[in-house]
Amino acid sequence: MIMTQILRPAISLMVLFTLLLGLGYPLAITGIAQLAFPFQANGSLVRNGDRVIGSELIGQTSASDTYFWPRPSATGDSPYNAGASSGTNLGPTSAKLKSMVAAEVEKLRNSGIRTPVPADAATYSGSGLDPHISPDYARLQIPRIAKARGIPEARLNDILGRHIEGPSLGFIGEPRVNVLLLNLALDSERPV
Repeated sequence: MIMTQILRPAISLMVLFTLLLGLGYPLAITGIAQLAFPFQANGSLVRNGDRVIGSELIGQTSASDTYFWPRPSATGDSPYNAGASSGTNLGPTSAKLKSMVAAEVEKLRNSGIRTPVPADAATYSGSGLDPHISPDYARLQIPRIAKARGIPEARLNDILGRHIEGPSLGFIGEPRVNVLLLNLALDSERPV
């Protein structure tokens, strides 16, 4: 009898809170998100017609000279793999990190960049999925893209200028450029 008096309220509360906080609350928040922010709640997907071509939130790899390159991805053999999101966890004294950065700088030098390289051009983001690059890194790529696409550099600078995002709320973070959206603008200007 005493055991039932103790267990029944405990089990009842566990069931109640499981239904309320484990089912009701998540469904309510999902519903509110779908109503208030449907684009963001569904992954900020970028479409070309009916076809999903990416997300504004996850970078994509590109090695073509006709496109802006993203920053390096630390997600292993499959760049920008959201299932393997992580940083390198290598410190500034790591020989492996120095070697990885040197390899990225060498790749950029081989593409024709002779000026100093911005940090985001040769280092990995914390998640390995960052879809943004700095405006400085984007500007360094303009001569290569202009040559490959046959577009004047001034025109590419105009396109880039329209895609520079300011700091969030005007003061959080740095100016940045979403590489996927910038490359889509290039394709709308002059497809390859």
